[in-house]
Amino acid sequence: MKRLIECVPNFSEGRDTRKVDALVDAMRSVPGVLVLDRESDADHNRSVITLAGEPEAVAEAALRGVGKAAELIDLTRQTGAHPRIGATDVVPFIPIEGYTMEDCVALARRVGREIWERYRIPVYFYEAAATRPERVNLENVRKGEFEGLRDDALRDPDRAPDIGEPRLHATAGATAVGARKFLIAYNIHLDTHDVSVAKKIAKAIRFSSGGLRYVKAMGVDLKARGLAQVSINLTDFEQTPLHRVFEMVKRDAERHGCAIVGSEIVGLLPRKAIELTAEFYLQLENFSPALVLENRLGSALEAMPLQTSGQGNLAALAQPLLDAVSRPTAAPGGGAVAALAGALAASLGEMVAGLSREKKSQAEFTEDLRASVPAMRQAARKLAKAMDRDAESYAAVLAAFKLPKETAEERARREAAIERATRHAAEIPMETAVAAVEVFEKLVQLEALAAPSMLLDLHVGRLMAAAAARAALENVATNLASIDDSAYVLDMKSRTAAVEARLATSPVTAGD
Repeated sequence: MKRLIECVPNFSEGRDTRKVDALVDAMRSVPGVLVLDRESDADHNRSVITLAGEPEAVAEAALRGVGKAAELIDLTRQTGAHPRIGATDVVPFIPIEGYTMEDCVALARRVGREIWERYRIPVYFYEAAATRPERVNLENVRKGEFEGLRDDALRDPDRAPDIGEPRLHATAGATAVGARKFLIAYNIHLDTHDVSVAKKIAKAIRFSSGGLRYVKAMGVDLKARGLAQVSINLTDFEQTPLHRVFEMVKRDAERHGCAIVGSEIVGLLPRKAIELTAEFYLQLENFSPALVLENRLGSALEAMPLQTSGQGNLAALAQPLLDAVSRPTAAPGGGAVAALAGALAASLGEMVAGLSREKKSQAEFTEDLRASVPAMRQAARKLAKAMDRDAESYAAVLAAFKLPKETAEERARREAAIERATRHAAEIPMETAVAAVEVFEKLVQLEALAAPSMLLDLHVGRLMAAAAARAALENVATNLASIDDSAYVLDMKSRTAAVEARLATSPVTAGD
């Protein structure tokens, strides 16, 4: 049986995109780990990264993230609206498939011990992994935040860590490691800058103050937007659904003379959470999850063997990606589509080389064709990864634009962050363009080796690779227009010209 878990480490850094990039890169370096989502908030000064995969791989990725955070984040200098006790504040493990809550508890305990052994960062266990009943609730662990816990842990045995010495790490603090069900991080924005209103509403809805079961909430001042926010953690969306929380906040906001202007999900949420809310607002009399097309299709596909011959369900395989591109969001966008075109071109090259080497007519080229197969496969994987990297680079640009800009110092920091993020957003499609033109050239070389019956596929691959390179260069040019460093822009334009020259000098006929 496949074993699959989710891990959602929260890091006490939401303003420096370079540091967040480094955290993501450290975790992504573990084979088999998927980085499903990253969210950064400048006001909270916090980033939430969603990982998924096999338990051992995800655990190692989380450990590497903790180590990188200890290198990059100094809590003695860090401030933000969100309470925290560590550079890596929390590391929760969530069972998804083939892995129980008890298994996640055991994994959390092992990871906690390893955090101490590797990095000498003390660990507190919370939620299902808690070793003391008073530590089930994370709020109790985080009471006083880093500064208060740093003092309390030394003098009060009840505040000492579960793993490690009472003395917290000098700059990385402590880390809370847990096992839990899906948690939905849900923020509701009010059309007032009076944070006391948000705090009153948060107190009214959170369970610890007599509000809704499975709801944790606090009021936050979003200085960069001039709004107050009710920041909510929903620990069991099936018992207390999203719409119930929304309606209660809406009602209380009206009592205080304000209104909801928007809301957001931080990280990911299960489809069922949306289904429950849709059922409530639409008042469907015959609703069941089976009425949702994707649910019915998923059930049907699970019962259908995968067709590898190119027949049957290719549309179903492609549709999730098409849906992702078609959503009314800025990413994935043109850069990701360019990378996809290059990956498809490389995959066609792999197919041509693999089929041709089996043909007697091409026996004299067998060794060259055999070497082309892994080369094309590696190129396809590199370009496929560039899709995620492009989307993430754009998210980093958006995060930089959200940084505070009230003071001259904040404006300078924001401008520098925008410049760094925009450079990165230009470099990713440049890498895509170079990788795509390399595929293009390899496909040209394959033409002399491949079976004649494969030439059409090679021509299609070359057209796709050329389109990928040129589309990626369009993304580069767009980002360069926003960069002030003339030397950097000149260098990038020179690299662009080199790619264009490689495309122009390769023998592509108009009939291709």
